Amino acid sequence: MAREIGFFELNTGARIPSVAIGTSQAALNVIGDAVAAAIKVGYRHIDTAKAYGNEKEIGIALKKLFEAGTVKREDLWITSKLWCTNHAPEDVPEALERTLKDLQLDHVDLYLIHWPVSMKKGAMGYDQPQNLTQPDIIKTWKAMEKLYDSGKARAIGVSNFSTKKLGDVLEVARVTPAVNQVECHPSWQQPKLHAFCKAKGVHLSGYSPLGSPGTASLKSEVLKNPVLNMVAEKLGKSPAQIALRWGLQMGHSVLPKTVTEARMKENFDVFDWAIPDDLFEQLSKIEQARLVKGTPFVHQTYGAYRTVEELWDGEI
Repeated sequence: MAREIGFFELNTGARIPSVAIGTSQAALNVIGDAVAAAIKVGYRHIDTAKAYGNEKEIGIALKKLFEAGTVKREDLWITSKLWCTNHAPEDVPEALERTLKDLQLDHVDLYLIHWPVSMKKGAMGYDQPQNLTQPDIIKTWKAMEKLYDSGKARAIGVSNFSTKKLGDVLEVARVTPAVNQVECHPSWQQPKLHAFCKAKGVHLSGYSPLGSPGTASLKSEVLKNPVLNMVAEKLGKSPAQIALRWGLQMGHSVLPKTVTEARMKENFDVFDWAIPDDLFEQLSKIEQARLVKGTPFVHQTYGAYRTVEELWDGEI
């Protein structure tokens, strides 16, 4: 009998549901219905962020679901993220308050520093390099720790942090990051970061676990990989299901994005079967390539990072 892997235990003792519904890039007119559909399929983990611009719509949908008795707040795991314009310690609690107001909640289950990048307060978009500033991640983390103390963020963590940047936080943290949410899929397996997180008790959560096939700018071929498709054929599963189950068996929670109910069901059907060891080993041979490079945060004059290599500390 396959191990279900429905949850992972964080260093706080909390249990994070292993498969989330991702909400980035979802159109505002469909996100509410998509969240409701996902809850009805069985999802109990919703991943959002201030930068996605849809927290108000998600909040309206959640309120309706709670009032209808479809699901209870205590049965849901809600993750949100601090945007780059709110890294100043005095801005961190205000940013969470705005998120809680939009989501119509009194706490989030997990709050992450979205990027190790800071921008001028009030800056909009990604295409104005003059808005990039010098981050002080340690000061920002200290402010995050106070949110954890307050109970308004039941767990805190980081996102898009390299092994080195995570290590820098761990050296001074009073509250150890519970999660590092990063790009992770069979074509970007991040073995060094995976091993470091495991050794330090930090849960690795994988965004773009299917390689973001709906994001045209990324030109993703993850689900077309011949090794992935060979494993899928042998097991009678879809390439997406193999990619997601690979993440679970690696010990990562996974955050697939879709607003289509049929795909939601397919992506959630990953619990009562497993990839056998011999085929799992084949997946480790897949050629590796990072899709999300963070190039808008790299500039010769502005901000902290002159090259993509600097942003990721060589993990590219």
